[in-house]
Amino acid sequence: MTSDCKARGPRTGDHPVEGHLWTALDLAAAGVPALPLREGKLPFGNCRACTKSACGDRPHMKAAGPCQCPRPCHAWAAATTDPRVLTSPAWASAWREAAAVAYHPGGAGLTVVDLDDAAAVAWAREALPATRTVQTTRGEHWIYRGAMQSANAVRPDVDIKSLMSYARWLGPGTGTMTDLPGAVRALVMKKPSAVLPAQSVVTVPALAGGGECRHRSPAYLDRGIAMAEQRITDAPSAVHTTVYRTFLAVLSAHGRCGCLTDAHIARLFAAAHAKGESPRHCTDAWTNARAALGL
Repeated sequence: MTSDCKARGPRTGDHPVEGHLWTALDLAAAGVPALPLREGKLPFGNCRACTKSACGDRPHMKAAGPCQCPRPCHAWAAATTDPRVLTSPAWASAWREAAAVAYHPGGAGLTVVDLDDAAAVAWAREALPATRTVQTTRGEHWIYRGAMQSANAVRPDVDIKSLMSYARWLGPGTGTMTDLPGAVRALVMKKPSAVLPAQSVVTVPALAGGGECRHRSPAYLDRGIAMAEQRITDAPSAVHTTVYRTFLAVLSAHGRCGCLTDAHIARLFAAAHAKGESPRHCTDAWTNARAALGL
């Protein structure tokens, strides 16, 4: 998105679907990869040809690059600036069902700081340099010139959307777009939440009867964590499943006695991340494992 991008939105006020498509075409003309979204800001589901990421859209499969399927089936990887794709018959049903338009900030050399409530906006006004601002339903998008790694929950109600991510198009916004500052990059570089979200910390009741936890032996616990790391590292395939089952096993053994520390959990997340799992996938797997065990 250049600083003067002014996507016009609906050109035929009586037909919102046409409006979404025209908005996408305006974005594409400005060099901003666009795609349709379903209700709830959700991307369209995988097409049959691309199920199980057969096209190589997984973030860790960098050599494969973005999905080349003509349908908008992989969110950020399906975003395009090619008007022939946007207007192709393969995308027609998506535009008929579309509730909104999204764009891939990283593909346009941009970073969006997604501020999801008033408190987050207040923080940004104190901590970050001013730039182009777009009003959202609950907060604001601050858009900077420059791309970086995306990450969720870098602060309470603050997400970074850039590479391998998408953001809803809500208009060109106001203000002058400025270069991506070090303060935004540092949110991902230094925050434990980029690898280990705060909500992933295990908090469990003390042992019934006040007995001493048998896992507090450093050797016992460290050996278990090391074995879990190795299991993830050695996974030849089905990494999603392996990560979830490993998290489940660790929590089954150590989740109810209070032994696990942030450092232990960070080691597990780091092993998963090294295999190509995103911070969001790690968080989901941990959260799901906890839920399955009633933690």
